[in-house]
Amino acid sequence: MPRTTTDGDGTPVPERLLAAATRLFAERGYDRTSVQEIVEAAGVTKGALYHYFGSKDDLLHEVYARVLRLQQERLDAFADQDEPVEERLRGAAADVVVTTIENLDDAAIFFRSMHHLSPEKNKQVRAERRRYHERFRALIEEGQKAGVFSTETPADLVVDYHFGSVHHLSTWYRPDGPLTPQQLADQLAGLLLRALRP
Repeated sequence: MPRTTTDGDGTPVPERLLAAATRLFAERGYDRTSVQEIVEAAGVTKGALYHYFGSKDDLLHEVYARVLRLQQERLDAFADQDEPVEERLRGAAADVVVTTIENLDDAAIFFRSMHHLSPEKNKQVRAERRRYHERFRALIEEGQKAGVFSTETPADLVVDYHFGSVHHLSTWYRPDGPLTPQQLADQLAGLLLRALRP
């Protein structure tokens, strides 16, 4: 990405564009939001948007990719720790719930609007998600090989089970609900670990 310039309040232009796009996509939907509305909300020109992102499609991709990059970095950190595999998996399973809740608009926008991505961007996103899921699955397989986790359920199915819950958080999680993000994350991670117990 090119070097970024900032406005009077010091916020880099790409961040302002992403923040405006995220808010508008969440409120109106991707297909009902125009490039003009995004640049007006961000207080920049269309030229600035096309300089940093190229297209509205690129903005949609970046809304999701920035969360996935964060989650990948955090998963790699958990996976690389010198802890028992059960604790590494528990930490990673809880973390993806918390980071998804912290970025709930991004997740909601993406799962509602992914079909609007160009075939090339769609393929790129699927590859990025696959890398994340494969690293998560490798933790489960490590525990299965060590006899810490049951081999009764294939690791792929365990991954799909956990991420099915995570990917639908935006449809049912409410910030004013009875559980904090961390409490909910611990509950879902606990469910996963109990399902893997020999």
